[in-house]
Amino acid sequence: MKLNVYLSGEIHTDWRQKIIDGCEENNLSISFSSAVTDHELSDAAGDLLGNEETGFWRDHKSAKVNAIRTKTLIENCDVAIVRFGEKFKQWNAAFDAGYCAALGKPYITLHNEDLIHPLKEVDAAALAWATSPEQVVDILKYVISKH
Repeated sequence: MKLNVYLSGEIHTDWRQKIIDGCEENNLSISFSSAVTDHELSDAAGDLLGNEETGFWRDHKSAKVNAIRTKTLIENCDVAIVRFGEKFKQWNAAFDAGYCAALGKPYITLHNEDLIHPLKEVDAAALAWATSPEQVVDILKYVISKH
């Protein structure tokens, strides 16, 4: 079995690379995709359509251009990993989790225990909650292994 895994959420730590490396170390047949993780590049995606004078319209256009990528990748993934970090509120990650739930896409949340209460609805729809990239790798290893 080969999985197509979408990595959503926090962009300020190396959690994505840890999961990718762990899967490669275990020779797991997984392809990974993600939203644009360069914050400035993502914020400027709408600039391709012309400059805006107000932040709202710049953000609005950028969100829509970015959604072309994220919606397509989520719709085509087998499972999503949705990471919530400590420093910033990842509204986009919560939106991605909701989109996965609406599509019936399985997803795993990845966050620390201090976010259990704020993410209770997001976690309730998830098929697993992990606290480390290593746990995510173990789950993926279990899912695709031949038993």
